[in-house]
Order: sequence, then C-alpha cells, then structure tokens
Amino acid sequence: MSDKNLFVAEKISVVDFKLVKGQVDIPEDFDPVKIEGHHVDNSLELGFNLDDKLIKSDFIIDIKTESKGVNKIEANANFHFVFIFHIENMDDLAKLDKSDRIILDPLLANALSSITYSTSRGILLTRLQGTALQGFILPVIDANVLLHPNKKE
Repeated sequence: MSDKNLFVAEKISVVDFKLVKGQVDIPEDFDPVKIEGHHVDNSLELGFNLDDKLIKSDFIIDIKTESKGVNKIEANANFHFVFIFHIENMDDLAKLDKSDRIILDPLLANALSSITYSTSRGILLTRLQGTALQGFILPVIDANVLLHPNKKE
C-alpha cells in the first residue's frame, strides 16, 4: 500500500446480512424496574476473500442486566450478526505480507468496524423492543477498540 490515501467510503457496499443468533432470556419473575445497568461483552472478527473483494464481519454481543441482586436471575441477550462487504478497490486496501497475513488499510478497518457496530445498534434497538431489555442502547465507542480489544491506551 502506498502513502497515498486510497480509502473511499463510497467503494464499500453491504452485500449481505445475517442474524445468526438472536436470543433474549427474561426470567418469569424478572422486574425491569430494578435494572441499574447492563454488562456487555462483544467481539468483532473480520474474514477476507481477497479474490472476490469481500470482507466478512462477525459481530457477537452478550448483554446481561445488573440488578445488584434485587432480581434473583438477571435477564440476558445473545446476538451474532454477520455482514458481508464488497470493497470495490480491495486490491489497493488489503495486501498479503510475506507471512500471508493481511495488511489492511486502517481507514477501511475503522469504517467496517463502525458500520458493523452502528448497524448492530439499530438492529438491537428494534429486536429488544417489548422485552425487559428495551432500555438498553449499545453505547457509542471508538471503533478501533473493536479492532484491538486488548490494546491498552
């Protein structure tokens, strides 16, 4: 990849989406009024098909209520979203190094992470309506955190 910025957002298109898993478990005697917060675990993994200029984004999220012991059992939700992106100029933005590892343009990586996360937020808003988790909104974060979850600032 050259020093010249070759990233162009308009060259990204979402070509497929799948909700692989969408499960919400609410105990029968759960009182949503007692929710004080939520615990969220999530992960993002990218997969590549360089020949077809495709990138697969797997986003998995687990949400659990925090009621500080007031509810005997917490409510929880588990979702797995898959997005397939076509990158028109993939040849310019993703290269194999000598070890066959993919070197991905950081702007493209950030855009894919941002699109995946924010689109998932909207889907979660609709899927959680009418449940005890309807007050949960996926927080706004730096998309780079999804790409480098173990990196310390």
